[in-house]
Amino acid sequence: MPSLGDLGERLAALLMLVVVALLAGLTLGHNTDRLQELPGLLLMVPAAIALRGNIFGALGSRLGTAIHAGTFRLSMRSSSVVGENVLASLVLTLATSVALAVLAKGAAVVFGVAGSIALANFIVISVVGGLLASVAVLVTALGLTSGSVRFGWDPDNVTAPLVTAVGDVATVPALVLASALVGKQWPVLAVTAIAVAAIPVAVFAVLHAGRPGLKTILRESMPVLMIGILLDLVAGVTVERQLDSFTLFPALLVMLPAFLAVAGALGGTLSSRLASQLHLGTISPNRVPEARARADILASVGLAFPVFATCGLLTHAFARASDLQSPGVGWLVAAALLAGIVATFMASAVAYYSTIASVRIGLDPDTYGIPLVTSTMDLLGAFTLILAIELLAFT
Repeated sequence: MPSLGDLGERLAALLMLVVVALLAGLTLGHNTDRLQELPGLLLMVPAAIALRGNIFGALGSRLGTAIHAGTFRLSMRSSSVVGENVLASLVLTLATSVALAVLAKGAAVVFGVAGSIALANFIVISVVGGLLASVAVLVTALGLTSGSVRFGWDPDNVTAPLVTAVGDVATVPALVLASALVGKQWPVLAVTAIAVAAIPVAVFAVLHAGRPGLKTILRESMPVLMIGILLDLVAGVTVERQLDSFTLFPALLVMLPAFLAVAGALGGTLSSRLASQLHLGTISPNRVPEARARADILASVGLAFPVFATCGLLTHAFARASDLQSPGVGWLVAAALLAGIVATFMASAVAYYSTIASVRIGLDPDTYGIPLVTSTMDLLGAFTLILAIELLAFT
């Protein structure tokens, strides 16, 4: 079983995630008019948030493994572990932001989002918002990694939840800020043209840089990130279709990023810990979890109770302090706990089996684990939260 100090690190990081993600939720709660003015924008929010966590959470997980293995050195040279990861993450940010915009427009058309904004507007919001948020998340990921070395933190415990937290709080305001460009023809056309033209140049430069680490990260990351985008867009469609309920009680919009972030962070932290243990050979990729893996899974479930209860309590407090309509503190706590516990069991299963599957087929679990877990949990978390809302409303 993880030590009390280990559990304390994880609990503290998760509670910080709740507070920071609720701040991002306040941005959504106070921009319901903007969401209604730009049909399709809410559809893209879960995927845009998840991309920051998927790209930079995986970066943090890879660097965490380097710390455990004793190969970490804080250097920004392109030949170093840190330098390779930073370059790859920036290229992935640009490429996936454009891909997200194209797929979001396609999802809006396929799923019948009436009057959705134009493709160029999706691209501008996704690219500008994504790049603005990525700067903050990158600095945080590198700072947490350095802090883990200096202060003896376990990077597997703190990186996933806190990178997710900063991704939440930075991405939502960045998307809202970028949406101000919608309707300005020349800026929209210029950003779209530059972004689309820059992708092949950046990818070509990286692939011909002669750095095998860069090529490996890009080759392994792109497929899983694209799968993640598709999963998150389905989650976004689910939320977009409930826009009327969310605008009736804006407190639900306040809770949404925090709920999804906690579900993803619980699974992401578990995935990161399992990946490190697999790399170090302290557990084996068996179909049935070993005792050490089972202890980590049970710890995640145990942490879910106080964290999701706190999420519901603070959602009500933040909403009332911001003069946003809330369905009530008891209702919010019940919804967060009911949906959260179900989501945590799902996250644990996805985290374990996606991580061992990566190892069995010869892929890096640090690269595949967190993106698969967080994106899957965005989808499953959105479903469980909406089902809990409907069930409690019915009863």
